[in-house]
Amino acid sequence: MAVKKDGAARLKIWLSGSLIGSKKDQIATAESLGLRKVGDVTDQPDNPQTQGKIKKIIHLIEVSKA
Repeated sequence: MAVKKDGAARLKIWLSGSLIGSKKDQIATAESLGLRKVGDVTDQPDNPQTQGKIKKIIHLIEVSKA
């Protein structure tokens, strides 16, 4: 896992698929991660909350260690 100076592991997440036609809860999940348009990238902490969001929209995103 990638570790920042503060000791917390981070994940780099980018939106690779369109949200058009997705369920409302999937759109809300993407937006809660800061992803609104295809190509948007965000850096999130690697914790259970983020892992749950990733599982919900894994078919729309790509994830790597930051």
